[in-house]
Amino acid sequence: MFMRDQLKDILGLKNVLRAGWVRAGIDSPESVAAHSWGMSMLALKLTPKELDLTRVLSLCIVHDIPEVRVGDLTPHDDTSTKAEDELKAMTEMAPEWVALFVEYEEGKTAEAKFVKQLDKLDMALQAERYQSEYGLSLEEFIESARLRIDDENLQNLLS
Repeated sequence: MFMRDQLKDILGLKNVLRAGWVRAGIDSPESVAAHSWGMSMLALKLTPKELDLTRVLSLCIVHDIPEVRVGDLTPHDDTSTKAEDELKAMTEMAPEWVALFVEYEEGKTAEAKFVKQLDKLDMALQAERYQSEYGLSLEEFIESARLRIDDENLQNLLS
């Protein structure tokens, strides 16, 4: 029964709304799970041949799992214990993926560096979609992504 409960806990990510979009006033914003799916789609389309696609996809899928318990914290929140809280949540929820989570958080491997940029690209592209749909200015999200994306191919996808 433990595995079933773990899986149900992880699937709760589908109900965690992206806090930045909520703060920006978006009605019915995407969930954190939808964001991870978006990153995975970008990975399938954009991962360079020299990177391990399976590893990139795995990092995309697991990087936000702890948010089920910790929440989707933004730079506007108190993040003083975020690293410890997320590692604890990941260890409890999916110990078999802790190494992937740590790899993403440390951002030292080529795959982790690329996925961190996909994270920002997905945010920027979603901001563009919401700007069109809601008529809001979400330039702060797009500019934040621009500052964190150094891959030229990914940078070129930003308007």
